[in-house]
Amino acid sequence: MTTAEVRAVREKLVLDHFHDEVEQQWDDVLSTFPHPRYEIVPTQTVHDGDAAVRGYYDETRRAFPNQRHEMIALRHADDAVITEFYLLGTHLGPLGPVPATGGAFKVRMTAYFVFRGDDELVCERIYFDQLSLLRQLLGAINLKSPKGIILLLKVLRGFGRLSRAPKDVIPDGDEPTVAGPGVLRE
Repeated sequence: MTTAEVRAVREKLVLDHFHDEVEQQWDDVLSTFPHPRYEIVPTQTVHDGDAAVRGYYDETRRAFPNQRHEMIALRHADDAVITEFYLLGTHLGPLGPVPATGGAFKVRMTAYFVFRGDDELVCERIYFDQLSLLRQLLGAINLKSPKGIILLLKVLRGFGRLSRAPKDVIPDGDEPTVAGPGVLRE
C-alpha cells in the first residue's frame, strides 16, 4: 500500500509531466523518467529510450502542433498513477504517411504512469479508441470537392501503411519492462 507522501510525490511528477508535454519542454518531460518509455496500446507501438521518445514527440507535434490535455480524473494504484483526460489538437501536419486533414479532435484517453518503488517512473502506457480519433480527423475532409476526395484517398492510404507497420510487444503486468537497450528489469 502506498503512503500519502508517495502518492503526493508521484502525482506531482505526473502533473509536471503533463504540463511540460503541453509546453513542449522535452528535456523536462524526459527528466521524469530514469529511462523514457511510452507504450501506445491501440497502435501496438513502443517508444523506448531518449532518441525514440524524442522522435515520437517530434512526429506527433509536427502532425498536431497544438496538442494539449484536459484532465478528467487522476487515481492512484499501488504501482501507478492512472489518468483519464481528453487529448485535443488539430491535424495540421503529416503523421508519418498520413497527410494533414485540418481536422480538430477531442479524444478521451487513459494513461497509466507505471512506477517502480516510490518515485521511479518506468513508463507511460496509453489507451484510447482509435476510431474516435479517425472519425474526427476524416470528418474534416470536404467530400464534395475533388480535392477532398483525393485527400481522403491519400489519408486512407497513409493509415493503411501505418496499419501494416511492424507491431511492438507491450508486456503484460507480470512481464519485465525493458529499461534500456537489451536490458530487462524485474
